[in-house]
Amino acid sequence: QVQLAESGGGLVQTGASLRLSCAVSGRTFSGYGMGWFRQAPGKGREFVAGISGSTGSTRYADSVKGRFTISRDNAKNTVYLQMNSLKPEDAAVYYCAASRLGIFYTDPKRYANWGQGTQVTIAS
Repeated sequence: QVQLAESGGGLVQTGASLRLSCAVSGRTFSGYGMGWFRQAPGKGREFVAGISGSTGSTRYADSVKGRFTISRDNAKNTVYLQMNSLKPEDAAVYYCAASRLGIFYTDPKRYANWGQGTQVTIAS
């Protein structure tokens, strides 16, 4: 069983930056495809960013492109989400998810392994 733990959320002002981390258990982390998702109150879980395990290729939701950056440190079994120029609409609980198949998916239903989430609140 893969275990994931997010951290780094908090309350920030509009325009500020945050870096979220997701620590992942398992000796084969480098082969996992990883995704970041978010869920605001009353809304479904939406894809934010993904990074593959083999090539490190990335993809972003249009709403965060140019502001957010996903990266991974395989030596630390950790995936990051650097969030810059935060907007009120970025407020949500952020989750990371892992796919043992090495590729990431934009559909949250494709993931079996999730963290508990970390809250991001934006003060306008």
